[in-house]
Amino acid sequence: MKNVLVLVVLAFLAVSCGPSAKQIEEKRIADSIIMADSIAMVQVEQQKIADSIALSVAEAAKADSIAKSKKK
Repeated sequence: MKNVLVLVVLAFLAVSCGPSAKQIEEKRIADSIIMADSIAMVQVEQQKIADSIALSVAEAAKADSIAKSKKK
């Protein structure tokens, strides 16, 4: 009987020592913010790459146009 009582008390202590609902919600919100920031940083990097490619294409087109006009 004492062993059962000790197990029940230990089980109760183990359950009560876990994070509270407020702590779980705060962690979820913090994780969501971190995820949103990470996604935003990736999108910024993708936009920089797209802008760089567009600039290279525009410069190549300009160089081709200049080369064609010099041939005439």
